[in-house]
Amino acid sequence: MTPSATNLNPTDQAWKAIEGGYDLQVHVAPDVIERRVDDLDLAVEFLGKGLKGFVLKSHYFPTAERAKVVTKAVPGIACYGAITLNHSIGGLNPVAVELAGRSGCKIVWMPTVDAANETAGRPDGTKKHLPFWAKIQLELAATGISPAPMTVLGEDGRLNLAAKTCLELIGKYNMVLATGHLGRTEIATLVREGREMGLRRILVTHAEFPSQSLSADEQVALADLGALIEHCFTTMHTGKASWDDVFDAIRKVGPDRCVISTDLGQTINPPVSEGFAMFAQTLLDAGFTAAEVTRMAVINPVSLVE
Repeated sequence: MTPSATNLNPTDQAWKAIEGGYDLQVHVAPDVIERRVDDLDLAVEFLGKGLKGFVLKSHYFPTAERAKVVTKAVPGIACYGAITLNHSIGGLNPVAVELAGRSGCKIVWMPTVDAANETAGRPDGTKKHLPFWAKIQLELAATGISPAPMTVLGEDGRLNLAAKTCLELIGKYNMVLATGHLGRTEIATLVREGREMGLRRILVTHAEFPSQSLSADEQVALADLGALIEHCFTTMHTGKASWDDVFDAIRKVGPDRCVISTDLGQTINPPVSEGFAMFAQTLLDAGFTAAEVTRMAVINPVSLVE
């Protein structure tokens, strides 16, 4: 299905619908990848647009210390740190998760660029719709620095010990468990076993992204297990998924169980706050109510980070 066009001109209604909202996934400078804005300037941008805050995502580094500086430097903005369990921090590393919890990280993403399910950025992987980080991965592989991709599952199909230990620590510090770029079987097991372990804040990362490409029915099943489902603006804006499929999935899952984020910060894409409002406007144009957009952009994200 051909993606529907994004509405490039957000109205006052769209901005109002996301007022006080959090973007739970932004990729901004400083980073090893060139970005269109840094975290301090993004905070000023968000404040000026009536947005509450954002979570700094890096595929390679913890961001809690940066987030604390941003929050102090720009009063009125709540910036939160996170950690992604890729090889750069030791992979499924309980020490890193423990220290992330102590430092105030809000979100722990399971492996993304180093997940076994994610083939973009690997010499033998997909060459279609490559994200910016794929260049970093290919450069690392070319130098011989290429540890084996990771899975959270053991041979028995259950969570392996490292993953389970990380989940215990996520629960200990009441952080958000996010599924990263894991595959559908891994995601289902992670959500189910995470809930069995008592985790209450679980977010299925950009459900339509090509390496996940979860169907509406699969998203419903994960929401029924207790997860919130995240939809990211860049996935559809860059043609990696169809807007119509996203609209259908949100309607089936229900806005009360969905979160909208931007995944923005790339030099070629719109400014982060503009993209957030463009997402809202596109949803409004598709027939979602302002209250439903507010639920996904403000109320549900607040329930995860505050």
